[in-house]
Amino acid sequence: QMMKFAWDNYKQYALGKNELRPLTKNGHIGNMFGGLRGATVIDALDTLYIMELEEEFQEAKQWVEKSFDLNVNGEASLFEVNIRYIGGLLATYYLTGEEVFKSKALELGEKLLPAFNTPTGIPRGVINLGRQGTHPQQHFLYGMSWSWGWASAGSSILAEFGTLHLEFLHLSELSGNPVFAEKVMNIRRVLSRVEKPQGLYPNFLSPVTGSWVQHHVSIGGLGDSFYEYLIKSWLMSDKKDSEAKKMYDDALEAIEKHLVKKSAGGLTYIAEWRGGILDHKMGHLACFSGGMIALGAEHSTGERRQRHMELAAEITSTCHESYARSDTKLGPEAFRFDAGSEAMATRLSERYYILRPEVVESYMYLWRLTHDPKYRHWGWEVVQALEKHCRVEAGFSGIRDVYSTTPSHDNMQQSFFLAETLKYLYLLFCEDDVLSLEDWVFNTEAHPLPINHTDFKA
Repeated sequence: QMMKFAWDNYKQYALGKNELRPLTKNGHIGNMFGGLRGATVIDALDTLYIMELEEEFQEAKQWVEKSFDLNVNGEASLFEVNIRYIGGLLATYYLTGEEVFKSKALELGEKLLPAFNTPTGIPRGVINLGRQGTHPQQHFLYGMSWSWGWASAGSSILAEFGTLHLEFLHLSELSGNPVFAEKVMNIRRVLSRVEKPQGLYPNFLSPVTGSWVQHHVSIGGLGDSFYEYLIKSWLMSDKKDSEAKKMYDDALEAIEKHLVKKSAGGLTYIAEWRGGILDHKMGHLACFSGGMIALGAEHSTGERRQRHMELAAEITSTCHESYARSDTKLGPEAFRFDAGSEAMATRLSERYYILRPEVVESYMYLWRLTHDPKYRHWGWEVVQALEKHCRVEAGFSGIRDVYSTTPSHDNMQQSFFLAETLKYLYLLFCEDDVLSLEDWVFNTEAHPLPINHTDFKA
């Protein structure tokens, strides 16, 4: 019902735009996707399909067939286009077998390749989707890419170039063109060779020199999905990609050794590392790690399996505390572990909740892997809080302060709310065989990709 409400309002007020603005009842385009449109359509397709919202799925499919234009100009985030558009199209193709989704995914995939034209093959973060020569006076820019201005001095971000592997293997598999797989295997090669401080992967790497730009390490934004794609690459390869598994195991060992901490109040969290100095804060984005560690533990044995399962449960419980300790029962963007307060946001700039999925994502994995009923109870608390504080007249909106029960809304229904938050909540209450973890791996936008379709070896 929440999905139908979110979709119907998007369709009514913002169809073809990237997101719905539910308070003003209009659409938002933003600058993340270059000239691409319909981010909410592409992100919602597989969720509509698995929820058996057939009429709504047909509306979305029709938009893709009739109105989804790939001949666009403008600077787009390689990472966001990959996880939302490529991921959404691939998943919907695999779920339905309908060719339109495959052909759009492959056509868009081709447009991302110029981003890899760097001295190291580590792609820059921004790609101009336009074709060369569209505007002769600027033709040297089209198809070229350069890094986001804010990324440390033209460097590439670990979570961005490290979160292409799953999708690009499928692009090679479906197209028969090895170039996509070669691009991501090269990234893997650079990363496995580069010196890791204390076994940790910093967040910024120069695409020119192939060395780290500064020693910031985070399991939250900037680092997060790189680690997730290591374990998932191994699972998606039907456990043949042993290099990915080893890189994951080694990285997790370094994280356990250097970043996992226990607060005075007994909460386990993952701190951030800045050149050897710990920052005792955890972002909402880092809350995906409970699910990731549980997924990895499921495929370990003995003492290590048990230790990782406990670690996963503890981190997930800490993330639940960040929700439980707020007045709205929704969690803040980031929370700290200081003398005064634990699992709470201290500064106003970290108190917002933008309909993010990472906490319910971990509930879903922990439920599937342990069947402890508390995860369903916790998920239901989130459903009730979303209905109470985020549902507005024409959709769902983020809120600016989770500690205020008279929330100020941010007027944005994020596309990932339909792709991820609602999908993971739905799966938490489904039988385990709906998108079984035996058969599917979720990309970092919750788009399911089938296991064992690929057999690429470096």
